[in-house]
Amino acid sequence: MAQYELLLPKMGESVAEATVIKWVKQPGDAIDLDDTILEIATDKVDSEVPSPVAGKLVKQLFKEDEVAQVGDVIAIIETEGGSASQVEEIAVAAPVAEEKTETIPGIEQLPVQNTSQQADFSAAERFYSPLVKNIAAQENISLAELDAIKGSGADGRLNKDDLLNYIANRNGGSGVKLSATIAITAPPPVEKASESKPNTQPLAQPSGASKPSTTSVSGGDEIIEMDRMRKLIADHMVMSKSTSPHVTSFVEADVTNMVLWRNKVKNSFEKRENEKITFTPIFVEAVAKAIKDFPMINVSVNGTQIIKKADINIGMAAALPSGNLIVPVIRNADQLNIVGLTKAVNDLAVRARNSKLKPDETQGGTFTLTNVGSFGNVMGTPIINQPQVAILAVGAIKKKPAVLETEHGDVIAIRHMMFLSLSYDHRVVDGSLGGMFVRRVADYLEAWDLNREI
Repeated sequence: MAQYELLLPKMGESVAEATVIKWVKQPGDAIDLDDTILEIATDKVDSEVPSPVAGKLVKQLFKEDEVAQVGDVIAIIETEGGSASQVEEIAVAAPVAEEKTETIPGIEQLPVQNTSQQADFSAAERFYSPLVKNIAAQENISLAELDAIKGSGADGRLNKDDLLNYIANRNGGSGVKLSATIAITAPPPVEKASESKPNTQPLAQPSGASKPSTTSVSGGDEIIEMDRMRKLIADHMVMSKSTSPHVTSFVEADVTNMVLWRNKVKNSFEKRENEKITFTPIFVEAVAKAIKDFPMINVSVNGTQIIKKADINIGMAAALPSGNLIVPVIRNADQLNIVGLTKAVNDLAVRARNSKLKPDETQGGTFTLTNVGSFGNVMGTPIINQPQVAILAVGAIKKKPAVLETEHGDVIAIRHMMFLSLSYDHRVVDGSLGGMFVRRVADYLEAWDLNREI
C-alpha cells in the first residue's frame, strides 16, 4: 500500500492560507478519483479540494476551523500500489504567478528574516498557525508575550489580525509591512474596559484580564453569531470608512432607449448565444467607456502616491443565498464587446451563487459596480471597495413622466428613468471629477443606439 500526502493547493496570487471549514470525508471513508475531501475558505471565497487519487482517507491533519498554509500536508490517503510515500499537490485555481511585494499605505517595510532561525514555539499550549508564528519570530515576540495577547478567533485563538494589531500598538502605531501573500484587514473591535478600570488599559491583554462588556437583551431576542464571511465583510467595511473620506454624487438618467433595445433583442440574443442578456453588461460597458475618458477614477492610493491602473478590471457585487455579498471581477472589461460582457457577467454570477469562484476571480478589481435596483431601491450610497477609490450604484428603473425638448416645443412623456450614485474617495477624487464621471456614464446609457446590432 502507498500513502499520498495531500497538500493544501495553490489558490492564486497573494493567497497564502486557508481555513478548513468542513471535512466531507472522514478517516476510513473510501475515496474515488475527484471526490471532494474537504471544503476550505480563503478571505474571499470558499473552495472544494478534490482527491487526485482513489483510495481510503487515513488521517486528517487539520481540524475544522484551523488555518493551514499553502503547501501544508492536510490529509493522508492510502492507495493501492507501491510502498513508497508519495506527495500529491492539486490546484483549485489558476497557477500562482511569481509573488510580488505590494506596498501598503502607511505601513513600514519589515526586513526579510531567515525563517530557519525562527523562535521555538513548540512548548506552546495554545494553538498558533504557522503564519502567526512566523510574524511573531520576525518581530522578536517571545512565547510568553504571545500567550498574553488576547485572540478574537474561535475559542480565543490568536489570528494574524490580532497579532498585527498588537504589533502596531506596541510599535507606537507604526505597524508592519508584509509581502502581498499576507492580507491585512481592519483589526477586530477592542473590548471595552469596565468603568472601574482606567481608560489607559493596553489593547492586548492576557486572557481573562478584562471583563467583557455585556449586551442587554429581552426574553424574545435571538443572538446570532456572525458567520466567517460576515465577519470579513464587517471588518472590510469599517476599514474602508476609516481609510477614505466618502463623498457621493447623484445623476438621474433617461434609459428609455436602453430598455427598449434590450426588450427588442433579448429573445434573439438568448436563442443565438444561449445566454440571457441583462442590464448589467450594458452598465459595465458604459462604466468602462467612462473610465477611458476619466482614467484618474481608475486609481488606488499608496501613502502620498497615486497608482494609476493600466487595466480596467470591474468588480460586480453579487448577492449570495446566505445574504452576504461577494465581488467577482471582470478583467479587461474595456476589451470585451456586449456578447463577451454578457457571458462573463452570467458566468461569474452563477458560480458566485454556487460557491464555485476561484480566489483570483475576486481580486485585482480597479472599480466596482453594484446594482441596488435589483432589491427595488431607487438609489444608494455604497461603501468603497478598498483599495479602489470609487464605486457606482445603479438604482431601479422606473417609468416616470419627464419633460422632453422637441423641435415643436417641450412635451411631457412617460420615460424609463434611473438614478446613478457614485461614492468616491475625496482624498484623490474631487467633486468635479466624481461628478463628471457619473454624468458621463449616464450620457453613454442615454445615448444607447436603438438599432445597435448584437
